[in-house]
Amino acid sequence: MIKADGKNFILNTENTTYVFRVMETGQLEHLYYGARIRIDDAGAIEEKRAFAPGNTTCYNSAHPEITLEDVRLEMSSIGKGDIREPMIEVVCADGSSTLDFVYDSYEILSGKTDFKTLPGSYDREDQVETLNVKLLDKNHGFTLILSYFVYEDCDVITRAAKFINTSNDSVKLTRMLSMLIDFDRAGLKVSSFHGAWTKEMNKSELVLPGGKYVNSSFTGTSSNRTNPFFMVSDEDAVETAGNVYAFNLIYSGNHYSAVEVSAWNKTRVAYGINPQNFSWQLEPDEEFEAPEAVMTYSGDGFRQMSLNMHEFVREHITRGQWKYKERPVLLNSWEASYFYFNESSLVKLAKTAKKAGAELFVMDDGWFGNRDDDKKGLGDWDIVNTKKLPHGLKGLSEKINNLGLMFGLWVEPEMINVDSNLYRNHPDWAIDIPGMGHSEGRNQRILDLCNPEVVDYIIGRMEEVFSTPGLSYVKWDMNRNFSDYFSKYLPADKQREVSHRYVLGLYKILKTLTAKFPNLLMEGCSSGGNRFDLGSLCYFPQIWGSDNSDAVSRLTIQNGYSYGYPQSTYTCHVSACPNHQTLRVTPIESRFAVAAFGVLGYELNLNDAKAEDLAAVTAQIELYKKYRKTLQYGDFYRLKEGNIYEWSIVDKDKSRGVTMVMQQLMKPGEQYLKIEQAGLADEANYHFFGQKLEHNVKGFGDLVNMVSPVHIKQDSVVHNIVAKFVKMPGETEDYIASGSLLNNAGVKLSQSFVGTGYNDQVRYFPDFSSRLYFTERVK
Repeated sequence: MIKADGKNFILNTENTTYVFRVMETGQLEHLYYGARIRIDDAGAIEEKRAFAPGNTTCYNSAHPEITLEDVRLEMSSIGKGDIREPMIEVVCADGSSTLDFVYDSYEILSGKTDFKTLPGSYDREDQVETLNVKLLDKNHGFTLILSYFVYEDCDVITRAAKFINTSNDSVKLTRMLSMLIDFDRAGLKVSSFHGAWTKEMNKSELVLPGGKYVNSSFTGTSSNRTNPFFMVSDEDAVETAGNVYAFNLIYSGNHYSAVEVSAWNKTRVAYGINPQNFSWQLEPDEEFEAPEAVMTYSGDGFRQMSLNMHEFVREHITRGQWKYKERPVLLNSWEASYFYFNESSLVKLAKTAKKAGAELFVMDDGWFGNRDDDKKGLGDWDIVNTKKLPHGLKGLSEKINNLGLMFGLWVEPEMINVDSNLYRNHPDWAIDIPGMGHSEGRNQRILDLCNPEVVDYIIGRMEEVFSTPGLSYVKWDMNRNFSDYFSKYLPADKQREVSHRYVLGLYKILKTLTAKFPNLLMEGCSSGGNRFDLGSLCYFPQIWGSDNSDAVSRLTIQNGYSYGYPQSTYTCHVSACPNHQTLRVTPIESRFAVAAFGVLGYELNLNDAKAEDLAAVTAQIELYKKYRKTLQYGDFYRLKEGNIYEWSIVDKDKSRGVTMVMQQLMKPGEQYLKIEQAGLADEANYHFFGQKLEHNVKGFGDLVNMVSPVHIKQDSVVHNIVAKFVKMPGETEDYIASGSLLNNAGVKLSQSFVGTGYNDQVRYFPDFSSRLYFTERVK
């Protein structure tokens, strides 16, 4: 709900309130963002001023008590006394850069208008309210529209900004962020997520008593180096307590967030497109849209913040037929065969996948042009490699469909190899600088999406590929970062527009294709998580979270994603061991347990799998399908992180839940473990139980001789024969308990093996072990 009178603006969600006012000098002063409050008179929360601090610049002579450097603002620029991070920077026709935006008017609208150039949040029921505040620049006559979109249902407020050149001269934007907010205290904790290829989303925490912290990407994408999602919280905030503010950006290019503490212990957050190497020329009457920024507040710690963000992403970002449709279990061919396959080998693999219960078979890279490695062929989407696929895409798709499987394939439309027909015919379509050496990534170059001809070409080629009969799924990849930011299509004075124009071209492609193929399940990918952001999720309901499928690595990666993104948005595969990225060997049960807490898939050669592993995969897929709706669309709870991770997902109606616990390294002598629960109905009764387990006797090494009547040499033929027929019984966990007991006291498990004995009341839990537990409401 939005209340406004032209002086005070109050934005309420179900549990939060956001307040700002128009100052005597015309600037917008931020007053409050936090738990929902009733405001009868905003004067109580206005900052009082009598004299400006020394060594500061006063805004004007009529108000010597006001220095904008010590005001909590909704928008700021340079030149009027505020020397902190600005939201906007320009170069005007006269060479000056000072702006003086002051309040002009406002409007409140029901619903939300789509952006002209960018994706954004939405609400089909028009429950969202929009506040547009118009500011006018006193110096040059520019117009700035600050937009606030209030999503009451999930305690989210989003913000956007639009700069309109209502002057008579051209103006160059050199910084155009989406939002700015100032908090009235210092010493806040900034939590951001960093990494690289195969090690995405590592949480970093920093308490900021002074100075500035910048979280930005310059890869041309939102990047795996630093995800655009971040949090600002009380220093002592934890999962279930403390003030937490979270921010994200609906944008897939270079992003920038700065958290800065002023000389008067106020903390500013400035957020939007990265101004590095950015500018945008606006002629009279032209406008520039900044991407939409997302904010949420929780007074109950990180957990509630995540629940807010998850609900917002599910309800107001992802869209289309796959928004709440259960995602199929797939088998991807990449790690099974890489580039080395043919139609016969793929069909054979698909048959085994079908027997195991998979629903979708995906042919990865290598099906087009002369694509036998990553050095050639990218761009030649019109040429199917008939040596590998003699009956073409249509023939393979038909064979896969006839097995009872959906068919999917991999594409990387934004890229081009120099060794390709497309490059030989159109070298001017690649992003590089003529006559200068080019620094490549993964042996490829980037197509120039600033060029409308290139955009139209990609749309046309992908329309042909996506029209393959029987095609149900596409994995859209993007495997390199930008080096040269240069478009042969643009004139010299617009080269700093390349990074943003590229993103706009990408969005035009994706918008066109998703509209034409609404039933197609499209999964985003960029060397794993190099473009995992809300802008991408407007078109891809799911994104490949990392090329690293190692279960131990995925604990950190998926735990990181869970802070800002629901589990239905990140895909997770069970792969072979030793793992192809880490060479680590983990139990197949643990690989499944971790992967099940996202959108499950498999990526291994099932034809080479041991019979017991194939049986395990079959059982896993059957179990996942039983709980799929819960696992993909329930509420996600982080219960432990560290050496032991514990996650739980509970249905919206609180009828059932699934809990995963995994240990990285076994610690000697630590035999007790409590399973925590959350999100259950306190007054209801639940059946809490685990899986019935049996363990390979070889896991106990030569301790088998403590019970064997004859000596068995470790790893001998006899040892292998015994292991085939003799299994060690696992522990049993089975209780009826109230939701209040489970939520507050948890369940103390059977003791772990600590070297003093083993029977069916002892938990076999060595390195990399895991368990799944199930909670079902008793009727």
